[in-house]
Amino acid sequence: MQRRQFIYTAAAAAAASSFSGMSMAQDTSRPLRIVVPFPAGGPTDMVPRNMQDVLIKLLGGQAVVIENKAGAGGSIGMAEVARATDGVTFGIATLSTHGVNPAVFKKLPYDATNDFVGVTEIVKAPGVLVINPKLIPVKTFAEFVAYLKANPGKVSFATPGNGTIGHMWGAQFLKSTGTEMHHIPYRGSAPAINDVLGNQVPVYFDQVNSSLPHIKSGKVRALAVSWHERLDVLPDVQTYAQAGHPDLNEPSWFGLVAPKNTPAAQVERVQKAIVAALKDPAVKQRMAAQGLYPSGTSSADFTKQISSEVAKMKKLAAAANIHLD
Repeated sequence: MQRRQFIYTAAAAAAASSFSGMSMAQDTSRPLRIVVPFPAGGPTDMVPRNMQDVLIKLLGGQAVVIENKAGAGGSIGMAEVARATDGVTFGIATLSTHGVNPAVFKKLPYDATNDFVGVTEIVKAPGVLVINPKLIPVKTFAEFVAYLKANPGKVSFATPGNGTIGHMWGAQFLKSTGTEMHHIPYRGSAPAINDVLGNQVPVYFDQVNSSLPHIKSGKVRALAVSWHERLDVLPDVQTYAQAGHPDLNEPSWFGLVAPKNTPAAQVERVQKAIVAALKDPAVKQRMAAQGLYPSGTSSADFTKQISSEVAKMKKLAAAANIHLD
């Protein structure tokens, strides 16, 4: 277990007192377990760790343990969450685990819509199209599209793997712009971005929170982001909508789910704690620095959102003929 120590702010203290009665009525002797279905140190892992210290306070001192159970595009960790019956196990859900995976795999060890109850959407995570400026001699989105049309099928784009959100974003981009690129799937985001940085592949579809350091250093150039307005962390980069492609403007997200048999009172308690934590200034600052935008939806709304995302991704996967089994 990895932990980071941060200053506990007055805002979090005030939020804690607002539902302290609910917290004290719960059994806090057992740690709250949050399963991250991807490797430690990655973008998914950042989300719960950004608020871990504040959550402990908000939950009346109950320990919050974050466990990484990576593998099979998040399926191994999510299957473990789905099977849990202890009432204290939760999982970080993503657009990949609860949108893309159900769309591209005929068989999964979990059912994204029936094995879980949504607790809350934690943050939105805008996507970004980046290029290696040493390999692609363009500076704007329009120039990039023109370059691709002048060189059909001669440019490659990297993704963390077949059927990942990066793959889906790439497929959406090609359809929307009427261009052709060769897809190179990697086994994870780290090797994919490493080859982009190493001048092996010129294009990458990523989330802002993981590409931001490389954009800031100038090693890659951001051409467009999927958000409703320009990002504070990338004010000079236009949105896909501003570039004339509003259909590409939807961001990714990270949320929390619980096994469907988790007591409603426990789901409500954790949901309230996360919403309160997202209002804490220190948590907001950490999220903003990583290009993450706090959300904090209701359990009912997030449960409906998951169903909607699965349906949307199934439609996209069928149109792009993306299937993995």
